[in-house]
Amino acid sequence: MYNYLVKKLIKKSFGLVNERRFKELLESAVPNVRHSFAGDHSLGGTRNDRGAFQAWLERLSRVMPKLFIKVNHIVVRGWPGNTLAIVRWTATAILENGDPYLNKGTHFITLKWGKVTEIDVYEDTLAVYNGLEKQFKSGIEEAKAPQIIS
Repeated sequence: MYNYLVKKLIKKSFGLVNERRFKELLESAVPNVRHSFAGDHSLGGTRNDRGAFQAWLERLSRVMPKLFIKVNHIVVRGWPGNTLAIVRWTATAILENGDPYLNKGTHFITLKWGKVTEIDVYEDTLAVYNGLEKQFKSGIEEAKAPQIIS
């Protein structure tokens, strides 16, 4: 039953990202949530609090405004005091120049007593980099901004 509830929470969280409902999403995270996104680009780096994570989510919505993430599989291990959820996903979008964007990746999400404490994201960093380059060339300057880190 516990695993079912965690899976439901995770699916809801990805839905909130797709709907750009970040304030509601952040309510499920501890104040010092750690968010790490692989890659040497404007979305890469590590954030160590909700404010920086919110700024990152808002940037994501500006540099990839048509991004949609489909959850493919969720595995949950552990108990309420220390839970790990592994999420395999596929991200798609139509870029500003009309090109399709496709990326596959995995989130490793740590929860303690129903609150997200850590998120580590591993994806095809070259796909992200190339997508951001195309967005920059289409006029989204923030696609080449410095990383948001804290």
